[in-house]
Amino acid sequence: MEEHQPELKLSIIIPAYKEAYKLERDIQAAADFLATQNLAGEILVVDDGSPDDTAALAKALLADFPALKVLSYQPNRGKGYALRYGITRSRGRNVMFADAGLCVPYDNALIGLTMLDLKMGDLVHGSRRMRGSVRRQQPLYRRIGSKVYGLVIHTLMGVPWYISDTQCGFKLYRGDVARRLYSEAFTDGFMLDIEIILRALAAGYLILEFPVLWSNDADTRYDPIRGTGRNFLELMAIRWRLRDKRHRPRASASGKVPHLEHRLTSKTASNRHIN
Repeated sequence: MEEHQPELKLSIIIPAYKEAYKLERDIQAAADFLATQNLAGEILVVDDGSPDDTAALAKALLADFPALKVLSYQPNRGKGYALRYGITRSRGRNVMFADAGLCVPYDNALIGLTMLDLKMGDLVHGSRRMRGSVRRQQPLYRRIGSKVYGLVIHTLMGVPWYISDTQCGFKLYRGDVARRLYSEAFTDGFMLDIEIILRALAAGYLILEFPVLWSNDADTRYDPIRGTGRNFLELMAIRWRLRDKRHRPRASASGKVPHLEHRLTSKTASNRHIN
């Protein structure tokens, strides 16, 4: 007989690349958050083919943190691949990912979890663009690049202007929605966030934002020269491939996208009840 596994309230995904010296603090903070909030959950560290001891260090902590799981592969594929690898293997009713480095305190996730529990949205993103969110800013060149990037993703890619921050590494989802969207995605690099947003909107899912207390981590893995070129190529691939019907979000068997179908069914049932 298959052993029954208790429902997990939250899966926390931590993508990691060359994070050996800081990862223990991230795992400790995630475990403390689950314990303090009395949440049944799991912590999935995804080592993205690191050449250092990231995976070994994480595995050495397994005995100390029962909720911890370590996923690892070779070679390095990119943050987007790491997120897809972890989220599609998650089991939580809700799923979140948090970048390594504790740029956002884990207790900020309570806002997003409340929004999910109240069914206010299907994807809820931390945003650094809301008033009072930034505690320690990025360097000037990163802020200028962010402004240019914002214009590109809103004008060229069609991301709605109400989504103010696409790249904040602190996002929460309904678990079933996250696993569906990430299983269909193909982007391996940083622009996976854009692909997921566009797929979610096309599927009728609701995206909301909430403010976070964010501090810049100067120890970044992002190369502004090579990274900018790769990001542009990924955006072009997303723009092209999502136009191809083979890569568009799949509808349900009835032909309606799942979330919209649920809303229509609920509304019809409500009207019948009233009548």
